[in-house]
Amino acid sequence: MATKNRLTYSFGAGKAAGHARMREILGGKGAGLHEMTRIGVPVPPGFTIPTEVCNYFYAHRRRYPNGLEKAVAGALRKVETTIGRRFGDPANPLLVSVRSGARESMPGMMDTVLNLGLNDRTVEGLAARSKNRRFAYDSYRRFVQMYADVVLGIKSHDNAAADPLTQILDGKKARRGIRHDTELSADDLRELVSEYKREIKSRLGKEFPEDPYEQLWGAIGAVFGSWNNDRAIAYRELYRIPHHWGTAVNVQAMVFGNLGDDCATGVAFTRNPATGEKRFYGEFLVNAQGEDVVAGIRTPRPIADLKQVMPKAFGALRRICRLLEKHFCEMQDTEFTIENHQLWLLQTRTGKRTGFAALRIAVDMVSERIISKQEAL
Repeated sequence: MATKNRLTYSFGAGKAAGHARMREILGGKGAGLHEMTRIGVPVPPGFTIPTEVCNYFYAHRRRYPNGLEKAVAGALRKVETTIGRRFGDPANPLLVSVRSGARESMPGMMDTVLNLGLNDRTVEGLAARSKNRRFAYDSYRRFVQMYADVVLGIKSHDNAAADPLTQILDGKKARRGIRHDTELSADDLRELVSEYKREIKSRLGKEFPEDPYEQLWGAIGAVFGSWNNDRAIAYRELYRIPHHWGTAVNVQAMVFGNLGDDCATGVAFTRNPATGEKRFYGEFLVNAQGEDVVAGIRTPRPIADLKQVMPKAFGALRRICRLLEKHFCEMQDTEFTIENHQLWLLQTRTGKRTGFAALRIAVDMVSERIISKQEAL
């Protein structure tokens, strides 16, 4: 495998090594990222580790093929060059997300790590570069909490209770007399990071990893490992997805929806997935990261409100969603982040819809000359 097959596929700055027809290799998310990059959609640069590496990982007792470490380092350098930041640089750090990407969509079944690359030195560089200390420590708090759950396995012994770090967060908010994470100060968030790390050390007997490369390989291993977690296996059995397909891993430069009130994150469907109506549909949060939308931490706003809040970004999102629907000849489900009014697309995939919506969309797309009658049938 190490000599015959590519171990990483890069994308960014309008160029991509993969394309939409490579779902078997790149997974659905990766294929979408590569194809969006090819057609000029603004996508943060990154790279995909293919599904074949996942299969190798399980066939060789969770070891990686020869050459993967070198390939990942090379792909990461391409991201650094494109984005103008360096992974682990205390002055100008590149942060990345590490996400799964199966051939068929498995929403919420596998693991994700965001804001990876932060430590006690790079967080100060992020604060100085952004001129926003609260944002930097909010990102650091989120990273430590997510990494502890996904990679280190810090979970509650009681399935009905919140995980230990969430309990620490809730306790901090209760002592401050506040309800929302957004009301915590930079000092509150810095204290939370220290409290989280003490809890992790008391449970595991070792320090939270400070080395960004150790963090990265921990996250890659956790994403591959999540292919065979209980909920992913149950989902595949329910939807008859073959267990041998494996997942790809997508490593991508972070863009930030939690940098201030000119930032946002959300999801958008090109049509209503319940009714099939040709109407822009979705929701978003200002000054938030993606997990806030799906976790129920805050109440999202309907996507129509984005037109008043950030009209330029809203117009760009509408145009891109129309482009994606025509390009893929299917109703699309997208994820996006807006950083300082700049729109970035993080995912596109065929949107799940009700049976009634599927019928209406098929008929409407024929009349709109997007698909043929045969394709509709």
